[in-house]
Amino acid sequence: MLDSVLSHLEALVSFDTRNPPREIGTGGVFDYLRAQLPGFRIDVVDHGEGAVSMLAVRGNPTRVFNVHMDTVPSSPAWSADPLTLRVTADRAIGLGACDIKGAAAGLLAAAATTRSDAAFLFSTDEEANDARCIAAFLGREHGFSEAIVAEPTMCEAVLAHRGISSVLMTFRGSAGHASGANAMQASALHQAMRWGSRALDFVDSQSHQRFGGLTGLRFNIGKIEGGIKANMIAPSAEVRFGFRPLPSMSIDALHEHLGTLAEAGAVDRYEETFRGPSLPAGGVAAAEERRLEARDLADALELPIGNAVDFWTEASLFSAAGMTALVYGPGDIAQAHTADEWVALEQLERAALTYQRLLDAR
Repeated sequence: MLDSVLSHLEALVSFDTRNPPREIGTGGVFDYLRAQLPGFRIDVVDHGEGAVSMLAVRGNPTRVFNVHMDTVPSSPAWSADPLTLRVTADRAIGLGACDIKGAAAGLLAAAATTRSDAAFLFSTDEEANDARCIAAFLGREHGFSEAIVAEPTMCEAVLAHRGISSVLMTFRGSAGHASGANAMQASALHQAMRWGSRALDFVDSQSHQRFGGLTGLRFNIGKIEGGIKANMIAPSAEVRFGFRPLPSMSIDALHEHLGTLAEAGAVDRYEETFRGPSLPAGGVAAAEERRLEARDLADALELPIGNAVDFWTEASLFSAAGMTALVYGPGDIAQAHTADEWVALEQLERAALTYQRLLDAR
């Protein structure tokens, strides 16, 4: 099984699916996937801007396995060609090997060993925070009630993770000489910094909140830009920030509160640029009900259950659409998005054998 997985992974890593630059078409990696799945009904859709999905179905399954085939860009810190798989005694090294082409290789290897019903959804927009592939799939009649979404979880079923929201916020000021008595209030940068201080204090106040092993609200001010020079009052400022709520927290309520922390008249624009719901999705009661459904599914499939995680996955989109969803895949998230990204060979083999067992058990 491992030899088959590594053969597929070598081929999958060789296809350049870096996102950005979002230059992914319907050929390339999708031609390879199609060729490895004889007997499957194949539907490839170009959703634009490098977002391509491929649904492969054999028989009439009710569970779909989802894997994103896009990767992050490779940094100059790589010690060798990131698109050439290197295999050592205990690991496979290559761009996307851990996140998450290793899972795709395992599914291909498992599918070749059985003729049972199966459904695989491959997509290429996860790393762009632009989930149009999954949105399009969920927006049509698909007939599936369960989803297993591949991300590096050390071959454990993850039932809960944080949501995510990214925001662009702009502040207005009045240009002038910094020696003026009104400089403190007139500067857009000062207004942005005051807002930031209040936002950080608010986040600290949420440290007692808990859900499924997760605690507090994750928050990060990623970029502040504005002003001209030290002796000029900044007429405008731009802040980009993001937060990751617990499944029990309302993203809309958090936006409403964060927006009120700025002084009256200081904000020109407050725009959410990306939102991903928590897993499980819904309010407190609905999220808990869906978490228990996912636990029942993991137990029925004899999957070891891992801890809730802080990173976001597209499993939450399936959950928000009413499906029972969990996250499962080979590898450790600590090795994802790094130079010389790698996945343990033991993890690749374990995942592939689990996929084989799940397909055979249908």
